[in-house]
Amino acid sequence: MEQLLDRYMRYLKVERNASPFTVRNYRSDLLDFLGYLREQKVAVTGEVDRLVLRRYLALLLDRKLVKASIARRLSAIRSFYRYLIREKVVSSNPLATTSSPKLERRLPAFLSAQEMSRLLAAPDISTPQGQRDKALLELLYASGLRLSEIVRLNLAQLNLGAREARVWGKGSKERVVLMGRPAVAALELYLAQGRPRLLGGGRTDALFVNRDGRRLAERRVQLILKEYARQIGLEKRVYPHLLRHTFATHLLDGGADLRVVQELLGHASLTSTQIYTHVTQSQARKVYLAAHPRARGEAEGPSDRTSPGEDDEDTGYSRT
Repeated sequence: MEQLLDRYMRYLKVERNASPFTVRNYRSDLLDFLGYLREQKVAVTGEVDRLVLRRYLALLLDRKLVKASIARRLSAIRSFYRYLIREKVVSSNPLATTSSPKLERRLPAFLSAQEMSRLLAAPDISTPQGQRDKALLELLYASGLRLSEIVRLNLAQLNLGAREARVWGKGSKERVVLMGRPAVAALELYLAQGRPRLLGGGRTDALFVNRDGRRLAERRVQLILKEYARQIGLEKRVYPHLLRHTFATHLLDGGADLRVVQELLGHASLTSTQIYTHVTQSQARKVYLAAHPRARGEAEGPSDRTSPGEDDEDTGYSRT
């Protein structure tokens, strides 16, 4: 079992170009499943059937795992068996007819234009770290890059003259992301001043480096955003994917075509992108309810308007 798992992890890293976060989660989920099979004295190659899976699902429910965690675990197991079929280790996928629990569709959180402006202005660009952080924040917001994509960026992938970058996303798919003049200006300053000082004579292809001259880690980017949010007094939890949500939401608010946003985000399916249309619709509804004097009913006057944020229940969605 362990040998098969190790081979699958190498496959995810090398052939599927999965992020370290994905590999870590899949390994953890599969170790739990394989541990269950070992306890039940069931072989992963040939003895796993629907009954075994139903018992495992019952165990997960007994542990009080939320639906999202169960769905992720089933996804990992399903993907693992697809790999085993490909390698001719097994002939069929026991999860082929097993569906994941239906998840509640939650609207992605995002920052307002004002909040985003405050965050972008937070770094002190008189220091090398501040120049790096300014470029990092500007690029995250301008491009909608995933965390794993931006930390893997190399200098050769940038084309500042064309205001674009070529990135490798999920499933080793290459795409071009765009950036505006503020992001280009921040990157030019960082490349001319901040990055050479951080490198201190060292050499690396990485675009974003730490104070030791090595590639910036994902965890460090998360901490950078958290610290700047604290500095400017943002009460929201700020993390790299929040800037990706903000990028998509602001594009659609500005009239961008959904297909264009899908391409820029690197979504394989339009369904993944459509969630942002619900965000913009809910925002439009809030503005209407707050601003129109007769939006809440004929008996209500302007003084009876609810403040923005009180009408989430009217949208039918909850925001995280």
